[in-house]
Amino acid sequence: MAFFRLLVPGFILLAAPAPAPPVYAWLAGPSAPQATLVGRFAPPAGCQRVAVPAGSWGAWLRTLPLRSVGTLARLYNGQLKDNQAVVAAVVNIDPGTTDLQQCADAVIRLRAEYLFSINPNKIHFHLTTGYDAWFSDYVAGTTFRVKGEEVRPAPKPAEAPTHAALGRYLLPVFGYAGTRSLSREVLPVPLAQAQPGDVLVHGGSPGHAVLVADVAENPRTNQRYLLLLQSYMPAQNIHVLRNVDRPALGAWFAVPGPQEPQFDTPEWTFASTELGRFE
Repeated sequence: MAFFRLLVPGFILLAAPAPAPPVYAWLAGPSAPQATLVGRFAPPAGCQRVAVPAGSWGAWLRTLPLRSVGTLARLYNGQLKDNQAVVAAVVNIDPGTTDLQQCADAVIRLRAEYLFSINPNKIHFHLTTGYDAWFSDYVAGTTFRVKGEEVRPAPKPAEAPTHAALGRYLLPVFGYAGTRSLSREVLPVPLAQAQPGDVLVHGGSPGHAVLVADVAENPRTNQRYLLLLQSYMPAQNIHVLRNVDRPALGAWFAVPGPQEPQFDTPEWTFASTELGRFE
């Protein structure tokens, strides 16, 4: 550890240690810098990325690992996603092998992976019924059972809080959570104040959810731009969205002005009031 000596004899000021690198537990090893979101997508001309605290949810998203340039988005069953025009990059994370990790579930998956990397005891998500499913309860020996409209705790064997256990915990959560529950999981935030880690979510059937992976701002005009991630139906690779309406922006989307009632993304139009933030 580097240190610096103070002018007062006998005292030493130790420099703060560098923050630990972000952990992506589903990977076998660290991702190369050029294969991350921040490494591949430069901000729009004249803009700079907004500041995020080291170790935060937003910082973790900013260095998400990406698959190689030109990778096509595939469904959970290996088939190609129909609309490849909206895909700017594919996140290097599995889509699962069943039709479960759709739009809201992709947000839940990434949020759970982040919390697993810093403190697994913080992982919990509400189901559509309102039942609060905690990962710590799951590994301690309690899952849930659904009968009709009722969700009840149910016993299961206790296990260690491993990454494999996280995957088992998430499968029933994906099945019984969705855009309705996710829209209640986040607190409303003005679109003009968007930060990495916020979620555009329309709770409904159908509904949709898109994750704000990064934010850049023009310091002269204060115009903000968002980099967006989504999965879709059927369950598919989580991917960075391409701005098909304004190709010059690449994968960045301009935040609409305060008088605009909606925010258009390639496969869903959100109301300008549908941005939320995890507590």
